[in-house]
Amino acid sequence: MANIAIFASGTGTNARKIIEYFKENANIHVALVVSNKATAPVLDMADAFGIEKMVISRQRFYETEELLQALKQRDINFIVLAGFLWLIPEYLVRAYDKRMVNIHPALLPKYGGKGMYGMHVHRAVKAAGEAVSGITIHYVDERYDEGSAIFQASCPISPDDEPEDIARKVQQLEHQHFARVIEKLAGQLEENNTIE
Repeated sequence: MANIAIFASGTGTNARKIIEYFKENANIHVALVVSNKATAPVLDMADAFGIEKMVISRQRFYETEELLQALKQRDINFIVLAGFLWLIPEYLVRAYDKRMVNIHPALLPKYGGKGMYGMHVHRAVKAAGEAVSGITIHYVDERYDEGSAIFQASCPISPDDEPEDIARKVQQLEHQHFARVIEKLAGQLEENNTIE
């Protein structure tokens, strides 16, 4: 059984799609939603689906390894970042090497890095006059958006598209592909592959 923790900072539209996708899956279970914001709507969504939730403080996240212990206690063996805005500390990257993924709303390595999230990305894509944008699903390392790419999908952009239009097109790709890629990766986990 692959037990997934979803880390999210906001509304959780991707988190919702992932939870719905795995609701009836016997081998992959969304066991925990973690947020760095106590008021994040994704926490209400976790309640609605009966999924355990956890709010973490910056101090606890960066200066202790309490979160790692909490993940171990819950047998979490795969982490999904779905709109989680904090840089992941080294202890978590090390513990979940090749078992932690992020989705970025652009075709990396373009339009990645610190501060490049949400509408900031789509405005930059529009300002550059790009004809194509898309998504990148990648492994997480200690730097923003620099982990190895796993999957990309693209969509055409017309000159008339505003950043909000680009956002809608990219979100469709996120919802179409993210859970399927997670399924493939989490499905490959060996049953005895536990976190040390």
